Order: sequence, then structure tokens, then C-alpha cells
Amino acid sequence: MTAKHNHYDVIRKPIITEKATMASEHNAVVFEVDIESNKPMIKEAVEALFGVKVKAVNTTITKGKVKRFRGQMGRRKDVKKAYVTLEEGNTIDVSTGL
Repeated sequence: MTAKHNHYDVIRKPIITEKATMASEHNAVVFEVDIESNKPMIKEAVEALFGVKVKAVNTTITKGKVKRFRGQMGRRKDVKKAYVTLEEGNTIDVSTGL
């Protein structure tokens, strides 16, 4: 992990959607993460911030859509999501704050 990144820079916020709720049934939690972060950095950050053991990290990058903003064409930002699978017996309650 580089000196310029700390754990709060890597993990931005939890994602609470229908798909993320279905993933939580399989002991997984979904976070929006920094676009520059990699899987070992995400694993280290989750283990340090929440005190749990991480089994696996899967990531996906969603490209930003081109939309109109007040008549001007604009583009939403790209978003990187991390599906963090936890070891058995570990849980993270994302409905409460950090």
C-alpha cells in the first residue's frame, strides 16, 4: 500500500441495492472503491476497518453514462465496485455508519 493511500481513501461507501442485498445472503458485501485501488489494497482496507477476515475480492468497473446536464452533454464518472466475500462467521452491518 502506498503512503498516499489510507484505508478510508480505498473504500468510499457501501452499496445498498437489490443485487447487493442478494449477495449479502452469500456472506458478501459490496463497496464502492477508488478506481486506482487493487484487490490486495481492498482486502487490507476491509480487514483493518471492520476487523473481519476476507475470503475473496471481486471487482468490476462500470463505465459512466453519457447524459444531458441542463441541456449540455456530460458524462458520469466511472465507478469501481468491490464484491468482498467474508470468511464464515464474519459479518459487516452496512446499514449502520462506520
